[in-house]
Amino acid sequence: MIKKTQILLAFCLYGMLVFGQIPKYEVRAVWLTTLNGLDWPTIKATSPESIERQKNQLCAILDRLQSSNVNTILLQTRVRGTTIYPSRIEPFDGCLTGKPGRNPGYNPLEYAISECHRRGMELHAWVVALPIGKWNNLGCKNLRESHPSLVHKIGDEGFMNPERDGTGDYISRICQEIIENYDVDGIHLDYIRYPENWKLRVSKLQGRENITSIVRKIHKTIKDRKPWVKLSSSPIGKFCSLPRHPSDGWNAYDKVCQDAQGWLREGIMDQLYPMMYFKGDNFYPFAIDWSDYSYGRTVAPGLGIWLLSRKEGSNWSLMDITRELNVLRSMGMGHTYFRSRFFTDDTKGIYNYVKSQFDMYPSLIPPMTWQSSVLPNSPEGIDVKSSGNKTYLRWWGGKDNSDAHDLLYNVYASTTTPVDTSDPRNLIAIRQRTPNICIEGAKGDHYYAITSIDRYGNESKALQSKSTDRMHLDLLKNDGRQLVIPSIPSSIECKYLCIKSLAGQTIKTVAITGDHVNIRTLPEGVYTLNALDNHKTPRRIGQFIIKR
Repeated sequence: MIKKTQILLAFCLYGMLVFGQIPKYEVRAVWLTTLNGLDWPTIKATSPESIERQKNQLCAILDRLQSSNVNTILLQTRVRGTTIYPSRIEPFDGCLTGKPGRNPGYNPLEYAISECHRRGMELHAWVVALPIGKWNNLGCKNLRESHPSLVHKIGDEGFMNPERDGTGDYISRICQEIIENYDVDGIHLDYIRYPENWKLRVSKLQGRENITSIVRKIHKTIKDRKPWVKLSSSPIGKFCSLPRHPSDGWNAYDKVCQDAQGWLREGIMDQLYPMMYFKGDNFYPFAIDWSDYSYGRTVAPGLGIWLLSRKEGSNWSLMDITRELNVLRSMGMGHTYFRSRFFTDDTKGIYNYVKSQFDMYPSLIPPMTWQSSVLPNSPEGIDVKSSGNKTYLRWWGGKDNSDAHDLLYNVYASTTTPVDTSDPRNLIAIRQRTPNICIEGAKGDHYYAITSIDRYGNESKALQSKSTDRMHLDLLKNDGRQLVIPSIPSSIECKYLCIKSLAGQTIKTVAITGDHVNIRTLPEGVYTLNALDNHKTPRRIGQFIIKR
């Protein structure tokens, strides 16, 4: 008998092959680990020069993530009873300087938030809840001295005790300190569960209530102050055993008293990032279960892309991950990568696949309509001016009707009017913080649309640019398979051509070997063709639309 999950998998993959739909709303996240500098920083901040190198290293990572249309960064902020920001409660982690407790000479969290927001990405402060590190390390020693009743020892490791009322209060203070001092978009709780080797002396029902009580306190702390800040967690990847698919003794609900689906049902959690580091029947049935019991909230399962690495001993194939990505999308869920370095290093080609095939266009983060569903007002005016190879957009007006009082903007472009803002292929900039933008590589040959977006993710109706802003446009000829190369001005000496998206992202670079360019692998959409001169400077020579 063919299993239900096999049928679903075949149907989902067939649907993706046939329709190839990339959704406008989807969480695409990555865990950026600071513990021991696993992802960042590998450069220690010990001098003004090394501080700049550490900052530049972070920017290079964020640039690469932005280029692949990742929209959510889960940055490890509380590490092991230690932090990456100047805290009044806990000492600095040693990942920044090489010495625990030492100030790195700048504020890494503040800097990371600014750089993420500049790129249109959300930053969520990843807070490791209960583990506080080795018994004699600085983080654990600090807590043993300040709150000895909250610390529990297992082997040579220290943990905050979930059975003490003060534990929830303490972690809430950490979260309060972060949201009151920093413009984070979310608090992401990790290890908000009993340690797997904890000798449980209370009932599992009471154990789940102990953990849920901590979540309730943190939720109240956040929502009383900044209700637009998301609360999320990373539960064990299998919520519970299923009728035909046992969890083999490792699940969130029974093993570590983590009632993650109950948190969604109760409304004390906005997002879940289940750690689904499995494949086959250990993945798909449990992914369906997360989807079935999401209660309208956002679920973006974590994929164990480190398992692609031969060094990690698992040596998964790229298809193991790409199949999971397609099935998650078919069920309306997002996706998250663990960890950042395995993604940006393009392990087994995962980065290139995502950038060039799976997430070719930006996506918006699903709005928190359960928190607020009031749409902000649209911008009231837009000014479009072109000069040379650049187009300048400026807009004004609009009003935030929520309690966040902080508007962001999305920018769309198309060669047809009105611009279809439901099509993510038209998105060229998301979550802009200033009412202006300069678009490289485009003249006045497009229509534009601007929308306002509030901190809850609610998007206004679009303000469309006027048709008189559009100049005459001669499109380059193509049949969906071959693009005809036009006559290139003799003033441009070039041997290569590059194809770019409307957002200026390089899609393909080819040598000029004839009078055609192969575009069979490019999906439908609007592109620009550029000549690369001897200085490798792109010179725009035309635009084309692929429509098969």
